[in-house]
Amino acid sequence: MFQRRFYLILLFFSFCISSVYAQYRTKEEIEEYFEEESLFSIYKDNYFISGIPIDTGIEKTNADIKYQLSVRQRLTRKSLPWNTQLYMSYTQKAFWHIWARSSPFEEIVFNPTIAVQKPLFNSRNEVNSLATLVLEHQSNGRDSIQSRSWNMVKLSYLRRISEKTLVGAEVWTPFWYHEDNPDILDYVGTYKLRLVHEIIPNKLNVDVHLQKGLKWNWNGVARTRLFYSPFKKTNQYLMLEWYIGYGESLLDYDEFRNRIRIGYVIKTNDFNFLKKK
Repeated sequence: MFQRRFYLILLFFSFCISSVYAQYRTKEEIEEYFEEESLFSIYKDNYFISGIPIDTGIEKTNADIKYQLSVRQRLTRKSLPWNTQLYMSYTQKAFWHIWARSSPFEEIVFNPTIAVQKPLFNSRNEVNSLATLVLEHQSNGRDSIQSRSWNMVKLSYLRRISEKTLVGAEVWTPFWYHEDNPDILDYVGTYKLRLVHEIIPNKLNVDVHLQKGLKWNWNGVARTRLFYSPFKKTNQYLMLEWYIGYGESLLDYDEFRNRIRIGYVIKTNDFNFLKKK
């Protein structure tokens, strides 16, 4: 009798474990996922947020609106060799002094890329991470002393470490940037670390990224975003952002900013395939 119960319990736990393992997409399912995915989609988060500095007085020139529009286009329906995907993207970020006279734009940053991404799998043949190689350009479209632009080759890696948590890292090598902003790396560095955690799935989550400038000082970036969705089964959220550090804009990359903003965001679904089915 005891032996029979033991086998039943063992069978039950084996079923539970296999069910948990089956929650994530396999290599074959990932190929189907990308074949069925829309070729045109959101790339980075699209948002419209407004806020104020929290380390200085509030003025019409520093209480602004920041917004971002970002899209991408997959260039092939089927995956390429080695289970890779090729895409182009375009992101536009703007800083708008809406409260100042005539409501001028402080800066608009144009950011096209071309990239190759590759899903990676664990020993159970389940997807658990994503590696991406990117050729990227950033420019504010201005000339003379206000011109800012740089180019980079970037390698990024994002990995699922638990059901609710992703961690990532990016490293980049810049080129053709010395003329406009020769010391930009002293402020934004050559790498970024990232943590994404779902506090309540599809309802409340946090996204943190950290950068460190090249010199032995406190130059760098700490950006925290808290997302809350009052809606059901949607990628629309309210976002609270706290940005502290340098490099928020290209024009004033060497200006320290400590600002908090709140607003509306349409989140990207780019990394949904790393989550449970």
